[in-house]
Amino acid sequence: MSEKRAAALIPARPAPARPRAGWSWHHPATRARVWQLLALLGVVALLGWLVYNTQANMAARGIRSGWDFLGQTAGFDIGEQPIAFESTDTYWRAFLVGLLNTLRVALAGIVLSTLLGALVGVGRFSRNLPVRALCRGYVEVFRNVPLLVQLLVWYLLLVEYLPDTTEAWTWGQSVFLSKSGLVLPFPQHGTEGWHWSVPAIDGFAIDGGAALSPEFLAVLAGLTFYTAAFIAEVVRAGIAAVPRGQIEAAQSIALSRWQTLRLVTGPQALRVMAPPLTNQYLNLTKNSSLAVAVGYPDLVSIANTSLNQTGRALECIAIVMAVYLTLSLATALLMSRLDQRDLARQEP
Repeated sequence: MSEKRAAALIPARPAPARPRAGWSWHHPATRARVWQLLALLGVVALLGWLVYNTQANMAARGIRSGWDFLGQTAGFDIGEQPIAFESTDTYWRAFLVGLLNTLRVALAGIVLSTLLGALVGVGRFSRNLPVRALCRGYVEVFRNVPLLVQLLVWYLLLVEYLPDTTEAWTWGQSVFLSKSGLVLPFPQHGTEGWHWSVPAIDGFAIDGGAALSPEFLAVLAGLTFYTAAFIAEVVRAGIAAVPRGQIEAAQSIALSRWQTLRLVTGPQALRVMAPPLTNQYLNLTKNSSLAVAVGYPDLVSIANTSLNQTGRALECIAIVMAVYLTLSLATALLMSRLDQRDLARQEP
């Protein structure tokens, strides 16, 4: 009997039985779902007990609670107002102003720190020794000095060592820097359309343009220079992670160093840099809460003022936690989408 015929007569070994899908306890997925559900119920029960216990203790001590205070009159002014605000407005509008101030300094800090960090990170690979030494020194200094100290130093420099308003430093007769802050030309809408509002010194003040307070500048400078030092290391590590053969292949076809960075090492390094960059952006957003140390009216500052006036500590803290949690999740989601889109473009 031939080997082929003999093999045909041997019955095929049946495939191993797979666990049936469904809600059978013997199925691993079912057990995993049950344990996840039990863990979720445990967390919900723990949170419910904490809320009930907190409310009971607050009621026993005569401490008021609730969210009705958000509709009450705030009774305080805010120095920097992205939207109109008066002391007769409600607390919820005051929190909105604080949130917008936080977003303003955080978004500006992300853009500026990314640009500065990229320049310093690329400079670490410069053939010029002084440039490499300067970039390395920048990273070591700003990364190892606490951010709070840097904020206080920047604020001291802005309010103590800059000239008065009447003797402000001027660039092009349209940009003024003094103890009152930085004043820039700004587009303004009038009866005849949009036009540039150019600042000018009028007596003891500067009239026109858009003013950035010393508090805003101190927070922005501190966040930018501090975070840029970490982003520079992220950029350096991302470029160093690109295989040496890729660079040699680019050099073999006569690409310049700039072309190699833009076309070869840069796109590949971005895939490595995306996760740590996301962490730095999240840290910058959360570090903006230190702005209260220099008097910048961000969300934390508004929450502290509201807490002292209303005594609603739990509610004010909950608002701050919810806002920063939402901003962190939104930033992580946005960076994840950008990373996925970049990977889709690079796939053949």
